[in-house]
Amino acid sequence: MSAQEYRHIVRIVGNDIPGERKMLIGLTQIKGIGYNFAVAILDTLKIDSNSNIGDLTDANVTEIEKLITDPVSSNFPSWFLNRRKDIETGTNLHLLTSDIPFTLRNDIERERITASWRGYRHLSGLKVRGQRTRTSGRKGGAVGVAKGGLAAPVKKAATPAAATPAAATPAAATPAAAETTEAPAEKKE
Repeated sequence: MSAQEYRHIVRIVGNDIPGERKMLIGLTQIKGIGYNFAVAILDTLKIDSNSNIGDLTDANVTEIEKLITDPVSSNFPSWFLNRRKDIETGTNLHLLTSDIPFTLRNDIERERITASWRGYRHLSGLKVRGQRTRTSGRKGGAVGVAKGGLAAPVKKAATPAAATPAAATPAAATPAAAETTEAPAEKKE
């Protein structure tokens, strides 16, 4: 592909990509570029997708960076971008790297502040886009009936005193048995 020597690490849009990666896979390592966008970039620039990233020339790297940072100028359709009709600027943008989570946090915070329905759902940690919640999305704390610590002890049937002879049960054991049966009753109150 080029007469330039092979590079083991290629830096594209602030990301270090190993030179042994194929073009498609290497470009998808950049946050904000998926498989289809990588294919479109390589087709537009007429670069072989089966070659390695380390074989790129400096001119190819600058062309790729220019195309990634401003895809609108290269006649990419607006539906191909990941942020259409931005609320602050009103333009179609394609966000990359750390801009993606930053913008997502700002959008969620704006919805919370305006107290929109979506903001309330975000605050409560519930589904936002109208999904069903009866059976799915059950993460987090338990909802419903909660047990209070230990399970309730099983009560034994009381044996009548007349049925058991007094000599069979020692006198010291009888108060201890009475204490063990009364102890769970005290915990319930």
